[in-house]
Amino acid sequence: MARSTFEGPVLSGTTRFGPFRNVGYAELAQSAALNIATTTPNTAGYGGSSGVFVASNNIPNSAVTVYTPNSASTTLTATSIPADSATVYRGFVAYLPAGSRIIDIFVDIGVITTFTSGSLTSVQINVSNNYIAAAGTCTYAQTAVLTSPAVGRQSFNTFTATQLANQQSTSTDIVQANGEFNLSQVVFTVASINGTNVAITGGTYYFTIRYTQPDGNIGTTTTYPFGNFD
Repeated sequence: MARSTFEGPVLSGTTRFGPFRNVGYAELAQSAALNIATTTPNTAGYGGSSGVFVASNNIPNSAVTVYTPNSASTTLTATSIPADSATVYRGFVAYLPAGSRIIDIFVDIGVITTFTSGSLTSVQINVSNNYIAAAGTCTYAQTAVLTSPAVGRQSFNTFTATQLANQQSTSTDIVQANGEFNLSQVVFTVASINGTNVAITGGTYYFTIRYTQPDGNIGTTTTYPFGNFD
């Protein structure tokens, strides 16, 4: 099977113009699998380490720098991820075209987080445009504090009005130089709490985000369409 990589957006339909125009956006998806027991960067399933999150856009999984969102300039400032303690943070970063519309977010637990001793007190999964500490406010989505997490697909809390609005058009978090397109940084943060500051030994998490890439040529919900539709 051939693979084609190009800059979008991708539109498809049978009627391009007129009152019965039926062109729609192609749905895109990014995903990652993190195995916390896999601690070697640039290997399949690499789950990060103390203070280090993961990206899978350079397959296999590699260590990534999480940046403080900055829509005003190309200056990039790293966000500090807390070192392992009574709460252990692991995470996945996906980059979307700025202004993307998030359609769905999935988080699946394959193996519950384990420690060298004791058991998991709770876990919470946050989806935002930066690292978010446990119980923090998220840009896009957040699970409840799961005191008895189960293997399988996890449910998010009811989205707030602000989160729903943010999902319609993702924020500009990274401004690129030399005319490159701006990016949205979507950070999945898993906060695993043991409470006794013991070492983490395992846990498997699967992340998927589905979205559409905006077409600036046909405007936005707040800007009248301009330019060539296709």
